[in-house]
This record gives sequence, structure tokens and C-alpha cells, in this order.
Amino acid sequence: QLQLVESGGGLVQPGGSLRLSCAASGSSAGIYVMAWYRQAPGKQRELVAQIISTGNTNYADSVKGRFTISRDNAKKTVYLQMNSLKPEDTAVYYCNVVDWGAKDYWGQGTQVTVSS
Repeated sequence: QLQLVESGGGLVQPGGSLRLSCAASGSSAGIYVMAWYRQAPGKQRELVAQIISTGNTNYADSVKGRFTISRDNAKKTVYLQMNSLKPEDTAVYYCNVVDWGAKDYWGQGTQVTVSS
């Protein structure tokens, strides 16, 4: 079982930056995919970005060119660098990990608020 702990959320002004981190601990079949999702009030949870074990990445159209996902396999940690933040980026951001045994893990969520 893996446990995921997120950090780095907070309040930022439009145009600002934040960096989210998610550290995995515990044992698993090895980590295949690490991803960030977000859920705004009244909306469905959506994929923001994902990175697979090869380093290939995928981004939602709404964040392309502004957000960057990266991972440190040795530390079992995934990061989300968020630049040029907009009010519509306001949401609870969740870390997600899928291991090679197809088990799915979720973090507790971290609030990101973009407001002046």
C-alpha cells in the first residue's frame, strides 16, 4: 500500500506561481503513472497532468504551456510547477498514483486559490 502526502497549495495572485509536491511512501508493485487532478466547486474532477515511468507527459489543454509536471523516481515524488496562474485554476488539487499492479492511490488534496 502507498500513502500519498501533498504539499504546496495556497493563495496566490493571478499571474503568480506555485509548486505542488506529492510524496509516496510505503510499498507497492512499483510506480507506473503519477498524475495531478483537480476539482473546482460544482465541477467534476479533471486530469491536469500526468507523467509515466518513461518520462512521457500529458497535459490538459487548459494548462499547456503554463504547468509542468515532473517526477523524482528515487524519492517517489511528483511535482507540479504552476506558472501564470489564473482564477479558473482555483480548485482542490489531488495527487494520483497508479502502480504496475494497476492499483490506484489518491492523496488527500491541497487547495489552490488564485485571487487578487
